[in-house]
Amino acid sequence: MLLSLIPFVLAQAAQPSPATPPFEARATTAAAPAPHPTETLATHRDERNRMTVDVRIGDKGPYRFLVDTGAQTTVMSSALVQRLGLPAMARRRVLGIAGQMEVDTVELPEIHLGRRTFATYVTPVLDEANLGADGIIGIDGLQGQRVLLDFRNQEITVTDSRGTVFESGFDIVVTARRRDGQLILTNADIDGVNTDVVLDTGAEQSIGNRALQQALARRQRGAAITLLSVTGQTIPADMALAHQLTVDQIFINNLLIAYADSPTFTALKLDKRPAVLLGMRELRLFKRVAIDFAGRKVLFDISSAGLGPMLLASR
Repeated sequence: MLLSLIPFVLAQAAQPSPATPPFEARATTAAAPAPHPTETLATHRDERNRMTVDVRIGDKGPYRFLVDTGAQTTVMSSALVQRLGLPAMARRRVLGIAGQMEVDTVELPEIHLGRRTFATYVTPVLDEANLGADGIIGIDGLQGQRVLLDFRNQEITVTDSRGTVFESGFDIVVTARRRDGQLILTNADIDGVNTDVVLDTGAEQSIGNRALQQALARRQRGAAITLLSVTGQTIPADMALAHQLTVDQIFINNLLIAYADSPTFTALKLDKRPAVLLGMRELRLFKRVAIDFAGRKVLFDISSAGLGPMLLASR
């Protein structure tokens, strides 16, 4: 069974050098947007259950970009690059769920997300068929922001770190650890196994590392599958069902996890202990989720009802 699940592209900062290290594609200058008041934008739900938002490139658009909290860099599709007539720049290595590969990069004069502008970007270029969108807004464009994902109303609200605090109306506030821009929830367990959790809005469903699979091996039976990365590469995985994920005072029953020996866990230093990228299948159980990158907090609004056998509740 072929699953196109994880648009997870990992990129770390690096300066050009004779021996170019991997994962270096990112903005050439600080890409923090100019201060703006709180802004709410309509989103769209794609065929993979993910959220997309309209962006403009310079004075052109709008174009449909995936909001991906699992991607560390903003990405352009090859089809959009061709339409805009952007010249290819130096090739760089990016790391996806299935491994690394060299891709073209392009320089963008600016990206507009609502009234926010991200300037002078060099971004990797990937095939539109694998992205499932015109591009990806990664966490390089969300650093210093508070982002509220309203699944019930299909909206995303963005405010600067100095702006509105989204604590009103949320049931659970969880403090996270920050690593390479990612927020990692450490106060979580799956079936009694302490597990690090990364929220990945670019994934249709959840991906666990082999350390988690081994810790749960006696309690699970899995089916062999293949995962397809946004890079077009594939990686073998084992799909299995966990009974319960607990995060602070929240629990979700019947968590479907695809276990893979993905280098993304290694890059985030999450390969030695159990860890999971929590996908949209589980995140959409919540009414709202707010991510405060500056404050290192994730806030959860419990939905009034669970979805089928996947019970969502607070204790």
